[in-house]
Amino acid sequence: MNDKQALAVGLVMDELFDLSLYRELAKTVSGPLQAMLKELIIVEERHCAFWQEFFGLKVDRLDLRRRVKLRIIVLTCRLFGATAVHLVLDATEVYGIRKYLAAWERYRDQPLGQAIKEVLKDEFQHEADIVSGMSQRHINPDRVRNIFFGLNDGSIEILGALSGFFAAFHRPDLVLMAGSSVAVAGALSMAAGAYGASSSEREILQIQSRKETFLGKPASAAGSADGPVQAAAVIGASFFVGAMIPLAPVLLGARSVLPPLFFSGCAIAGISSVLAYLSGMAMRKRVLSNLAIMAAAVAITYLIGVLAKNLWGISLGG
Repeated sequence: MNDKQALAVGLVMDELFDLSLYRELAKTVSGPLQAMLKELIIVEERHCAFWQEFFGLKVDRLDLRRRVKLRIIVLTCRLFGATAVHLVLDATEVYGIRKYLAAWERYRDQPLGQAIKEVLKDEFQHEADIVSGMSQRHINPDRVRNIFFGLNDGSIEILGALSGFFAAFHRPDLVLMAGSSVAVAGALSMAAGAYGASSSEREILQIQSRKETFLGKPASAAGSADGPVQAAAVIGASFFVGAMIPLAPVLLGARSVLPPLFFSGCAIAGISSVLAYLSGMAMRKRVLSNLAIMAAAVAITYLIGVLAKNLWGISLGG
């Protein structure tokens, strides 16, 4: 299968996936959200029929990977309700636009590029209006992403610290004490950084708004919906919760870095998958890169712990 054939199958399958997703989600909600999904179903039916006719492909069943993904997303939306549905719609829109833009830039001077351009116009002008208009009234995507970023950073940072502490101390009680101290300090540091960044952003936006008002222009929209205190609380709390993932096995009696490494690896893979999905990124690339960062952090801090023990005599082991 050459690149163009693979793209054809991918485009048809992705549109069929979106159509199947919207149909399933429409069964789980009611009111304005259900009405919005029905509008999206009409758009996706048109896109799916367009690509099947364009490529001469008749596809009416998803492959195994997409069927599993569909069931996981629908189950998640059933568990967490309308907020999860809005996040899924926002992520689906981002992924679709990113995919089509990449394909259009590659085939822009070919008939395929013109076809993609027409679908992109529909994405920009129709679906974006439907989804963004509804989502902005129900969720704050920046807050959700901050939560997952905090979880990710807390897990990796504290796992790295525990690796170094185990190499140097060899005593779980001291490792737990030191790791907990680092977790609290890290959460406070992250919260302070988020507060400062949010405050600075708000001040800059206020100055810009006053400038535009003075010039007789409409004031720009404000930045993040969260104020400095809310941003600090979200980042700090999510970092601390993430830090508890590697700390929990030590609290329960783990005597080496292997149990924290296992649980943190599973958690980071899951968090990275969610982040990639919400951000429209390549999921495999995001997961592998975060796991590589985690492995590097563990290896480097373990080496530092060994050096501290052997070269400088920093050891409290028995």
